[in-house]
Amino acid sequence: MATTYLDITNEALRELNEIPLTSANFANATGIQKFVKDSVNKSIFDIANEEPQLPFFAANVSGSTDPFYGNVTVPTVAGTRWYTLKSDSSSITTDYASIDWDDFYVTTINVSGETTPYVSKGLRFLTLADWKRYYRDSENADDADTQNHGEPQFVIKSPDNRKFGLSPIPDKVYNVHFYAFVRPTALSAYDDTITLPEQYSNIITARVRYYIWQFKESPQQAAFALDDYKKGMKYMKSNLMNPAPKYMTDDRTYF
Repeated sequence: MATTYLDITNEALRELNEIPLTSANFANATGIQKFVKDSVNKSIFDIANEEPQLPFFAANVSGSTDPFYGNVTVPTVAGTRWYTLKSDSSSITTDYASIDWDDFYVTTINVSGETTPYVSKGLRFLTLADWKRYYRDSENADDADTQNHGEPQFVIKSPDNRKFGLSPIPDKVYNVHFYAFVRPTALSAYDDTITLPEQYSNIITARVRYYIWQFKESPQQAAFALDDYKKGMKYMKSNLMNPAPKYMTDDRTYF
């Protein structure tokens, strides 16, 4: 069962030996109860700011054909270099929270009219400074000359972080796949569910305690709560982001 805004708020209130809220009085909470409610949202945002690429912040599930396809797909247009990362975003405030720039993939698989042999490869990330230094002048001259467009090799990030560019300029339609992560939405109603799995709700309550003890001017208690928060974040990131082995061994050397 998903943990609701009311559940996590009351859990924090009980840890602080304060009176829990009910669904009836949740919206009109005042005093310490209201401060705890606000601190729950602040704590979730802190978690997202510290590690924006946790799996439950993913923009979508992995590609339906193959997980390596990422969770966002952008088709290219022949002769066009720059593409908005989030097509329906109106400003930076509604853009994706984080992009995995090390995992862009370009392919002609599932592109209408394409047959084998398909293009299917990872794109190397190229800093904007290096692109300006080594490629910008020649490739900008190619903008009006489609004969010099080609198969993308590099992905570059625009200065405002809202677009990605391809180098060389695409000569036809390709599908570009990448992984994007969104910002958590602030909780409002008592039955709104938290983004984190229940297993990690204690990280939120630890952060809430930290804010409360700061508010109550109890630095020692705040330090204890901060330590609990840091330990929880360490375990969560270890479980969700670093579970795979970093190297492989050959047991035959022992037998």
